[in-house]
Amino acid sequence: MKDDIWSRDEIESPCVQLCMIHPETRLCSGCARSIDEITRWSKMTPEDRRSVMAELPNREKAPTKRRGGRAARLLR
Repeated sequence: MKDDIWSRDEIESPCVQLCMIHPETRLCSGCARSIDEITRWSKMTPEDRRSVMAELPNREKAPTKRRGGRAARLLR
């Protein structure tokens, strides 16, 4: 029996709930979406979302290694 009261359509999303935007690449280290794509996600058409999701495997994810902290900033 389908429960029409509690059923709802969820928006497709590549989010893996490891959200951290890299300050230089501006990409999420979890899903590789840009900050702009994340912001507009709920307003995108399903076709636009699928298009972005199709591109994600080819994107270079945000760097995960540490950048050196304060000592590295002082050298810049």
